[in-house]
Amino acid sequence: MSPTTSSNLPAVSAHGCVTFLGAGPGDPGLLTLRAVEALASADVLIAEPAVLDVVRAHARAGVDTPQLTVVDEASATAGVPVLRDAANLVMEAARSGRRVVRAVFGDPGLDGSAGEEMLACAAEGITFEVVPGVATAVGVPAYAGVPLSDTKGADVRFVDARSAGERCWTEVGASDGTVVVSATLETVAAAAGELVAAGRKPDTPMTVTVAGTTTRQRTWNATLGSVAQVLKQAKVLPSPDGHQPVIAVVGERTAAAQRDQLSWFESKPLFGWRVLVPRTKEQAASLSDQLRSYGAVPHEVPTIAVEPPRTPQQMERAVKGLVTGRYEWIAFTSVNAVKAVREKFEEYGLDARAFAGIKVAAVGEQTAAALVEFGVKPDLVPSGEQSAAGLLEDWPPYDPVFDPIDRVFLPRADIATETLVAGLIELGWEVDDVTAYRTVRASPPPADTREAIKGGGFDAVLFTSSSTVRNLVGIAGKPHNVTVIACIGPATAKTAEEHGLRVDVMAPEPSVLKLAEALAEFGAARRDAAVEAGEHVTRPSERRPGARRRRTT
Repeated sequence: MSPTTSSNLPAVSAHGCVTFLGAGPGDPGLLTLRAVEALASADVLIAEPAVLDVVRAHARAGVDTPQLTVVDEASATAGVPVLRDAANLVMEAARSGRRVVRAVFGDPGLDGSAGEEMLACAAEGITFEVVPGVATAVGVPAYAGVPLSDTKGADVRFVDARSAGERCWTEVGASDGTVVVSATLETVAAAAGELVAAGRKPDTPMTVTVAGTTTRQRTWNATLGSVAQVLKQAKVLPSPDGHQPVIAVVGERTAAAQRDQLSWFESKPLFGWRVLVPRTKEQAASLSDQLRSYGAVPHEVPTIAVEPPRTPQQMERAVKGLVTGRYEWIAFTSVNAVKAVREKFEEYGLDARAFAGIKVAAVGEQTAAALVEFGVKPDLVPSGEQSAAGLLEDWPPYDPVFDPIDRVFLPRADIATETLVAGLIELGWEVDDVTAYRTVRASPPPADTREAIKGGGFDAVLFTSSSTVRNLVGIAGKPHNVTVIACIGPATAKTAEEHGLRVDVMAPEPSVLKLAEALAEFGAARRDAAVEAGEHVTRPSERRPGARRRRTT
């Protein structure tokens, strides 16, 4: 079977076309490839508020996104707005001949409103298609570590507590299979009572999951008879957040002992941790991705802004020297240095071929990766410590017999140290030490971010250089003492301590990926210690004086 391509998209007629798309239960990674393709070609995107951010990231720039309005006042008061104008928006956009994507939470096949909108399209002869999504009632239990079936087979029933009648409860109550109930925090106990009244035993195990598949997910083990007390003891009820939707699974497969082994998502080492990443946006991307893989919620706060040198002539002469054969080596000590040289190349209409005949050195795996992306494979990367000192350990001394040219081009920041320059000169090389870019302190972050930093709202901060320590403290204040401080190396740790910070984690080698890995190991050890002591696993920010247990929103 051939993969889906743009040719599989419905043809746009004079009346347009509509794609009814399932956005899944919350995790953006659960969007299907077909969904991403449909979103990229949409002229109009009509999405429920709960999934708008998930799908909008894959839509093209300039896509029209009309907002759904609440017309059901009773539902709005209860905090569960019913959006009844979606059909009108869909039909109006389709009639204008545009390609419309209508995105719904979970799967459109389980959304009654989407079904009505499909019928409206069919009545007017408007072409439509359906892109299934991961159904909430299936995806959330999978993330909670609750299998709905096993090798013996199982009777699985799905119940929406909002619309279930007496007959429905009687049927599922008489069954001994697994029951998946869609409810809210404040109605799930009543749903459990309906099952008990219909014949289920009060000691039947159940799980209740809120904000499933997101890093706000939280799952409670209970029984049909104890669920109200469990939620009360967990201090989530009574609460103004009681209207939040939950997925409850009832049956023997939800037993706590089994879920402890299968709870793969909530047991991630940094699950739910808010981690401050004080780097430039470009530098933070791969680090933030790795933190997400550990269950963390990265918050990127630029502390350094990169600007061109005040006098570009020196950089221009050096780049021309690369082309004319002035250098034997060029050494890159940062991703920003690679970016600066690449931009100057593009300005002159050059590409990676201009490096022909020149040896290239790089410090750090990210710097090397940036060069490879440019089309240049480094000849020398430190075999040990990824630093200027590590590079000097492996750098060959100048040999007039084998080295026809004795000059090295070193593009770097204006605040870089002289360690590498001095070491290369000692090895017999001439060095053109060129300011390729300037680093300046970034603007302060928003007031709520500054308050979270100083008030203990972040669980951890990753410091990747001494300048990130100085600049973060300078623009936002000193992190609260409950916040875990992680540093990339001894020099950065020393600077943090000089600013009155307690260093909890240090990377085994100066690499941002190793730093994230070290923080994950710290988080895992902290979690294991709490479990062994029989304590509830909490995040560092939940231990600050006066902190209230986080509400899931």
